[in-house]
Amino acid sequence: MISLERESVEELAEEIWSLTEAGDNRYERLTGGSKVAGPADVLAMMERQGLALRRGDRVELTAAGEEIARAVVRRHRLAEMLFSQVMALREDVVESTACEMEHILSPEVTDSVCTFLGHPPHCPHGKAIPRGSCCEVFRREVAPLVMPLLDLSPGETGRIVFITPRALGSLDRIATLGVVPGAMVRLRQRRPSVVLEVGRTTIALDRRIAADVYVRRPSEDDSHR
Repeated sequence: MISLERESVEELAEEIWSLTEAGDNRYERLTGGSKVAGPADVLAMMERQGLALRRGDRVELTAAGEEIARAVVRRHRLAEMLFSQVMALREDVVESTACEMEHILSPEVTDSVCTFLGHPPHCPHGKAIPRGSCCEVFRREVAPLVMPLLDLSPGETGRIVFITPRALGSLDRIATLGVVPGAMVRLRQRRPSVVLEVGRTTIALDRRIAADVYVRRPSEDDSHR
C-alpha cells in the first residue's frame, strides 16, 4: 500500500511537471494552488531528498524528481485515455479515478494499457503522454494492437475487439448485421459513408457508430480460422 508521504511527493512532482509544461512554475503558483496538503513542507522534503530545487521564484525538478513525475504523469494520462475513450465515463469520474490509478499501476500494467491503446501521444485534453519503453519497441517493431476501425485503410481487414459504450444503444441493430466482437471485417470505404464487408455481406454504418468500433489487424492465428 502506498504511503501518504510517497503519494504527496508524487502529487507535488506531478504538479511541478504540469506547471512547467504551462510555463508558470513559480513557487507562489505552486504552493498557492496545490491540491497537496502542506505543499511548502512537502517541497522542502523533496529538496532535502534531491528531487526538487528552487531557482529564484521558480521551482524545478531534478533528474530524480523528473523521473518520478514522468512516471506519474504517464500513468495518469494513460488512465484518462482508457476511461474516457474506451469506457466513455463522465469527465469527473475519469479525473477522480485517474488520480487514484496514477499511484498504484505497476510499470508492467502501465505498459500493457499503453500498448492496448496503441501508444497514444496525447491525453484527452491534448497534453503529451510521456513515452515509455513499450513505445520505443512499438516504434521500431510492431503496430498498435488495437485501433479504431476508421484507422484502417480501404481494403484492409481487422477483427473487432470491442465496441465502446457510446455505441451500445445501437448494439442490437448492428449485431444483427454481424458487427460484433470477434467478427472479421473489411473496410471498403470511409467516405461519404462507411462501408464494410462482414463475411459475404456488405453493409453501410453510420459514421458515429463506426467511430466507436475498435479492431486489431489480423495475426497469423487468424489465417487459420
